[in-house]
Amino acid sequence: MRWVRTFLMLVLWGCCLLVQAEPAQHWSVGLHRMAVTDPVDGQPMQALAFYPSSDIARWHQVDGYRVHVAEEGAVVMGRFPLLMLSHGNTGTPLALHDLASALARRGFVVVAVVHPGDNARDHSRLGTLSNLYGRPLQISAALTATLADPLLAPYVSDGQVGMIGYSAGGETALILSGARPDLQRLRRYCQQNPLDADACKAHGVLVADRDDLLPHADPRVRSLLLMAPLSLMFGRHALADVKVPALIYSGDRDQLLAIDKNAQALARKLPITPNYRLLAGAGHFVFMAPCDASQLQHMATLCTDAEGVDRAGIHLSLQAEATRFFTRTLGGAERVGLSAVDH
Repeated sequence: MRWVRTFLMLVLWGCCLLVQAEPAQHWSVGLHRMAVTDPVDGQPMQALAFYPSSDIARWHQVDGYRVHVAEEGAVVMGRFPLLMLSHGNTGTPLALHDLASALARRGFVVVAVVHPGDNARDHSRLGTLSNLYGRPLQISAALTATLADPLLAPYVSDGQVGMIGYSAGGETALILSGARPDLQRLRRYCQQNPLDADACKAHGVLVADRDDLLPHADPRVRSLLLMAPLSLMFGRHALADVKVPALIYSGDRDQLLAIDKNAQALARKLPITPNYRLLAGAGHFVFMAPCDASQLQHMATLCTDAEGVDRAGIHLSLQAEATRFFTRTLGGAERVGLSAVDH
């Protein structure tokens, strides 16, 4: 019977290893609405915070997206890394709700700004200097507001701050990390690629509505997750001060951004070599949350991927790798003796 005992010991040992290898225990996801002052014009702007909650989550419709959250729920006791999130041009952070929720369940606080003048409902600043340089200022303002927020501040670690940027949000994240846009690169690109309707609507010339604004770096940001990043305005010299680790995802069939001028060039030029994941067959919108039936009907272009592309599977892998990346680069949560709940 010695072999039976040995077998059982190996099984138990293996189970222990599996338990130890598991990521942080999962909680419910809280959703907190914050009102922040836009540093560009002093007007209110909205930010949404996803965070670990000990309350029971329920399904809610928020701006057309179905999310499983505890609205204004109690925060789990502990100190959690903070991740700022910047959405793409004319977008919404709700399009990335599944990534934000997955990270919150794993012990991160994710705060996403709805960029004024460049969101799904308001395009008034699109193609302007106030948008290019205002977006990083807005993220910094939301970061500062989070560290003073009555609900979140006691549970956020101000020394563990990362950044998530999707599409134009990648450009915003790079500026916050020390990159300085070269406006001439955009103009030259549009002269060579005049049919790029997304990047060159104004022929590569940004409206100089606020010539007093300059690139704003925030040293509190210590690591970057970039998805299909808009980055063609950054040459090697413009990126010289970006001294933080980065994880970059892009699709090799991006229908909006030329990846050879954006993600691939960025991966070559960053001073610290990033982890770069190029997804076969994937387009620009694959990083948006998998769509439900209603969304598939009303915004088919954003919801439909090429044959053979598994958006749901890509998101599960992205969520797991993002958790590992931010835990490695920022450190994990410091929890205070409470068991997690998974509703």
